[in-house]
Amino acid sequence: MSDDFDLDVADLERRMDGAMANLRTEFASLRTGRASASMLEPVMVDAYGSPTPINQVGTVNVPEPRMVTINVWDKSLVGKVEKAIRESGLGINPQLNGTIIMLPIPELNEERRRELGKVAGQYAEGARISIRNVRRDGMEQIKKGDPPEDERKMWEQEVQELTDKHIKAVDAALEAKQAEIMQV
Repeated sequence: MSDDFDLDVADLERRMDGAMANLRTEFASLRTGRASASMLEPVMVDAYGSPTPINQVGTVNVPEPRMVTINVWDKSLVGKVEKAIRESGLGINPQLNGTIIMLPIPELNEERRRELGKVAGQYAEGARISIRNVRRDGMEQIKKGDPPEDERKMWEQEVQELTDKHIKAVDAALEAKQAEIMQV
C-alpha cells in the first residue's frame, strides 16, 4: 500500500466544468424565439476548402429582437453561408440583401417548443454522461493508487460530492432552458 496517494481533484473538477461549458454552448445554439448571435455558433461554412465558423466569414449582428444579420466580408461566400444556414436545422429561412444575409426569427409554435425541450434534454443527458465518465476516471485512479481503506473512502466521497454538485448544475441549467423555451 502507498501512503502518499493524492488524487488530482482540481483536474476532475476542471473536466466536469468543461462538460458544463459545453452544455451552455449547446443550449445557446437552441433558439427560443429571440434572436441571438450565439445561435449561429455551431453552423460551419465551407469557406476556402475547410469548415469555418460563420463569425469568421462575416459580422454577426442582432439589430432587433427577432432579426439576426450577417454581413459577409467576401462576396463569393454569400451563397455558401446561406446554404450552411439552410442546412443547419435551425429552421430559419435566410433572406439575401447584397452581402448582408438577414435571418428573421419566426415565433415558435407549441410543437416546435416541445421538440426544442427534448433536444435540450438530450444535450443535458450528454453532459451528465460526460460528468459520470470523469467520475469513473477518478474512481479508477483511486483504485490504481491503492490508498488505505479510510483514505480511499474519503477520496471516493469527495469525487461523488463533486459529481453530485455538477449533475445538480446540469439539472438546474436544463430546467431554466426548458422554462425559457416554453415561455411565450
